[in-house]
Amino acid sequence: MTSKIKSPTFFISILPILILIVLLVLNVNIYGEDATYGSNQIALIISTAVSVIIGLSIGFSWNEIQKGIVNSIKSSLPAILILLLIGALAGTWMISGIVPTMIYYGLKIINPSVFLVAACVVSAIVALATGSSWSTIATVGLALIGVGEALGFHLPMVAGAIISGAYFGDKMSPLSDTTNLAPAMAGTDLFSHIRYMTLTTFPSIILTLIIFLILGFSIDTNTNFPHVIEIMNTIDSKFYVSPLLLFAPLIVVLLIVKKVSAVPALFIGTLLGSIVAIFFQPDIIIDIAGKTNSYIVASYKASISSMFGETSILEEGNLMKSLLTTRGMEGMMNTIWLIICAMAFGGVMESCGLLQKITKSIVSMAKSTGSLIATTASTCVFFNATASDQYLAIVVPGKMFADTYKERDLAPENLSRTLEDSGTVTSVLFPWNTCGAAQSTILNVATGEYWIYCFFNLISPFITVIYGFLNIKIKKLK
Repeated sequence: MTSKIKSPTFFISILPILILIVLLVLNVNIYGEDATYGSNQIALIISTAVSVIIGLSIGFSWNEIQKGIVNSIKSSLPAILILLLIGALAGTWMISGIVPTMIYYGLKIINPSVFLVAACVVSAIVALATGSSWSTIATVGLALIGVGEALGFHLPMVAGAIISGAYFGDKMSPLSDTTNLAPAMAGTDLFSHIRYMTLTTFPSIILTLIIFLILGFSIDTNTNFPHVIEIMNTIDSKFYVSPLLLFAPLIVVLLIVKKVSAVPALFIGTLLGSIVAIFFQPDIIIDIAGKTNSYIVASYKASISSMFGETSILEEGNLMKSLLTTRGMEGMMNTIWLIICAMAFGGVMESCGLLQKITKSIVSMAKSTGSLIATTASTCVFFNATASDQYLAIVVPGKMFADTYKERDLAPENLSRTLEDSGTVTSVLFPWNTCGAAQSTILNVATGEYWIYCFFNLISPFITVIYGFLNIKIKKLK
């Protein structure tokens, strides 16, 4: 059978990707920020079908192609399991008051003399707690942009500080879908990825904070913080807020430090969230469970409901409703759907040798480790600019370069870190990308105006490329 297989040309190999890019751009124009909720998945399926036709035409059998699809999806199953547990953990940590407490103390950091730095730090803390840059920008970010305007700051500058902090927190949070997606594509585990990512991410955020600190001293400020006070009062009125609630996150952090696997660590964190909710947030438990015969039944119902479905603490119309709302395991289904479709596409491209052809053509120009990392980073930015979707900017380059990193004796953490340093953070810099379109609409600041102030998002890709060329913290395979 092997002797009958023809070698695909570079154009034939890249054709499914070109079709995918065209469909994704079309989806963004038609569906806007909702493109990731179905239309992009269909685009992946159509591109997969094109890949299958090419595979059959060059000599592969359907059974061989199907085996490639199954193996590719199978490799993503650990990430899917983790995503489901993250949805459950987010739910119990919300009803327990753990996430609101982290937000509350984060907001207390704000000081007029260092507003830009504070806005960046607060956004980072909230995104780290929630694992979502979008909900952070849509709630706390919206409040901070109002505060910045009242203090007399240049709004694109404030937007840049909010986005920089939000994407730092999103990037470093184990609750983030992209933070789970990158190691899944590269072939490493979640916590190893996060630990290795700190080597480039912390220098990037430190440089960002220094720049905002310098910029902040040039602006006259006053002490008007009505939006932040309103948010803090809302949290204080709905939840019991105390440092005691941070015991559960501390346990999870200790488990991570002790290198406990992600699945048991997240499961323990989920159970701890339920226990904290039962003992410290009885009013929330009763509100969620509704009328029941006993508090024990109410505790069980509220805990289970928060794990699998949507849980909203506030009523419609409240500024903080989206921030204090989680969707449990159900909320992860769209990301899982996207992963399965993307892995099917990658499975066909890989099993038919199309990715290998593209990779060889690109990697032939990357002679050193630095140039390989630079090529990976450039490919991620290219997909953000052309495919208009940050998930694809992680998935496709991850599949393209995974084997090359192994062949060059480079640990998969190098690839996963590069995917996040360049794929996750640059998505918001393009107005036609779903991330750029959403954040510019929420903050009412054009992408073309704020992107120059997104220092963290601009610095991160350069830091990871510099590390590659200078051979700094480049992990080898054992």
